[in-house]
Amino acid sequence: MTKATSIGFSLLLATAGGLCAQEAATYTGPKDKLHIYLLIGQSNMAGRAPYTEDEAGVVQRCFLLNDKDKFEPAKHPFNRYSTIRKGLNMQKMNPGYTFAKKMLEKDKTVSIGLVVNAKGGSKIEQWKKGTKFYADAIRRTKEAQKAGTLKGILWHQGESNSKEPAGYADKVAELVKNLRSDLGAKDLPFVAGQIIDHPGINEQVAKLPQKVPAASFASSEGLKGMDRWHFDADSMRKLGERYAEEMLKLQKK
Repeated sequence: MTKATSIGFSLLLATAGGLCAQEAATYTGPKDKLHIYLLIGQSNMAGRAPYTEDEAGVVQRCFLLNDKDKFEPAKHPFNRYSTIRKGLNMQKMNPGYTFAKKMLEKDKTVSIGLVVNAKGGSKIEQWKKGTKFYADAIRRTKEAQKAGTLKGILWHQGESNSKEPAGYADKVAELVKNLRSDLGAKDLPFVAGQIIDHPGINEQVAKLPQKVPAASFASSEGLKGMDRWHFDADSMRKLGERYAEEMLKLQKK
């Protein structure tokens, strides 16, 4: 190996090492500059939509709470550290991806920290206060608050309750009340997402702002599924942006 080749190889190793260190680094900035969002629900929130090779890398200024309760640079799948998830191979793109990117575009002075703890197939009854799902979401969010500032909650669920939609809005309202109380955030913005082509559940989701202050919903109008219940990739990207639009509206009030 020539001297020039040796130097070039050393620089390549140093660069690769720097990139690995950057990806492995945890968030260490000011608490007020890390805006935290809790993302919970069932399979669409866990993420089932495929993502491209270009979308597979780290999202700059976006962090994911890992299994050690530390924020690491976020990349797909965002639900990888969920304490209740199904198999890792099932976790793909969720609305958190484009939600975070749109929120970051709006404010270039902050970073986003996501606490994602969803499970496919779960019913809203499994998220009631006193359940493991609820307790894990609260515990992880409180750990996240040691590093940043809680700014909102995203909820996407309803497919598993679609056969009995009556009263769904009241169940979500109760969940919001309990989450806010246990997280010590009385008016924490809450955005629920509508599901694919189901008027019964979607009408209930649309009632939430009338039942709960500082709450809104992300419409699924015009969005498509890759199967009966799961949004395709393009619709998932749009859904995430709609979550961000509604969250920003709530935060302005």
